[in-house]
Amino acid sequence: MRLAYFDCFAGAAGDMLVAALLDAGLDFEFLKSQIAALGIPQKDLTLKVSQVKRAGLRAVQFIPVITEQHHHRHLEDIKKIINDSGIGEKPKHTALTIFERLAQAEAAVHGKEPNEIHFHEVGAIDSIVDIVSSAIGLDALKIDKVYCSPLSVGGGWLDAAHGRLPVPAPAAAELLKGVPTIGGPIEKELLTPTAAAILTTVVEKFGTLPEMKLEKIGYGAGTLDCEHLPNVLRLIIGESVGQAEATADTICLLETNIDDVSGEIVASVMNKLFEQGALDVYTTAITMKQNRPASKLSVLCEVPDVDILEKLIFKAGLTFGIRRQIMQRSKLAREFVSVHTKFGDINIKVGKLDGQVVNTKPEFSDCLKAADEHKIPVRHVIDAALRAFNRI
Repeated sequence: MRLAYFDCFAGAAGDMLVAALLDAGLDFEFLKSQIAALGIPQKDLTLKVSQVKRAGLRAVQFIPVITEQHHHRHLEDIKKIINDSGIGEKPKHTALTIFERLAQAEAAVHGKEPNEIHFHEVGAIDSIVDIVSSAIGLDALKIDKVYCSPLSVGGGWLDAAHGRLPVPAPAAAELLKGVPTIGGPIEKELLTPTAAAILTTVVEKFGTLPEMKLEKIGYGAGTLDCEHLPNVLRLIIGESVGQAEATADTICLLETNIDDVSGEIVASVMNKLFEQGALDVYTTAITMKQNRPASKLSVLCEVPDVDILEKLIFKAGLTFGIRRQIMQRSKLAREFVSVHTKFGDINIKVGKLDGQVVNTKPEFSDCLKAADEHKIPVRHVIDAALRAFNRI
């Protein structure tokens, strides 16, 4: 499994993330061709890369040169640019998710709905380029999981469109809920909202460097040049080692409350959700306002499947809104073993922790089929399958 670890000892900005990806092996000509697929006129954007030093440390600097007049954009404007582009589906989905998180953070700060937000600097071309380029880079370098150090945010004050604001910027602080952060090491803004949105979207876990075999190290330079602090972001890429990396992943929880649809319709939608790849689908009895009995529909799914499953729920007429949460899931490393019983061959799911078997479960569909064929209780088949497994 290919891992990436962002070491943000001097904070992070969108251009620093892209620069680190370039220094770690992302092909610049490929990146330029992908950014051209966004349809931004060439007269408005030129991409440059240079080698620089920060406090004596060599690094790559990524410089989008913008000639477009300052332009405010709404979330829908940015989503259209990305959706209409020719970039790959995976980086497109990642970039859209990042912008949606950023819009939600800005909306929370300003007391508005996400679609009402003017993105100001974030809506400018350079930030679109930073976010899309980061998504493209992680995909192009075939990164399976992303980890990150605690985030250094800096300190003091910054000048923004609405006046002087404390560091970290309010939108960045909103995005950092639940994320380990460190003040300093200098009184400057070191973590931008754009970088906060990127990292809190793509990172599986914040903490120390995971166990891996190091392959590449990239350094992305920021614009700040301090004498005693290398204003760079370090990216470490390598292959995972050990069992632990196979036991965690990131999934999405979709939820909506339903109080005006029959149970038959909900059941049919649940079946379709499973057919479209949902990991689990279930309902919970709830009471809504005015003491109306209702059901909460919950769907667990892989992040790339979010859009198709949401559309399925909306098209079925179940709701006007769906809540989504990106969450980490711990799971046992697993494998399937086929065992022979007097009722036929049965597949058994085997769960392991640190290489040791801690859970076994015969596949119920196999057991039910065998029970029907032999006209016996399904429990007898399950017991026979477990005895056969224990013998091997």
